[in-house]
Amino acid sequence: MIKGSCLCHKITYIITGEIGEIIHCHCETCRKAHGAAFSSVASVKDDDFKVSGEEWLSSFESSAGKQRYFCRQCGTQIYAKRDGTEHIILRLGSLDDDPSSHDGGHIWLEDKASWYDLDANTPRRNRGS
Repeated sequence: MIKGSCLCHKITYIITGEIGEIIHCHCETCRKAHGAAFSSVASVKDDDFKVSGEEWLSSFESSAGKQRYFCRQCGTQIYAKRDGTEHIILRLGSLDDDPSSHDGGHIWLEDKASWYDLDANTPRRNRGS
């Protein structure tokens, strides 16, 4: 079982099955919704995803047939759902546990933020350094 939550912990969830491969999406919609260079996501079967605190979920239709679900208290993006599918698109930043999944790569690179260099040898820092 894998657990996750929003920043304020009003919404929690468990995943009882496998998480699909990890994808890093650079499309403009993901960048705007997350306020970041890209969004890291993976698919989870609907039947394997159980949410507590659903009364705190709000949604926004960011494109036709696609709802993005987020906490209305703290704003954490939790998942997205496309009409007619049997899986959700989990926002991996909301995970509390290791997803035990593999990295599948980056998509929508033609929409990549101009200020983000995927191949940069940028400095890496740990907390407090």
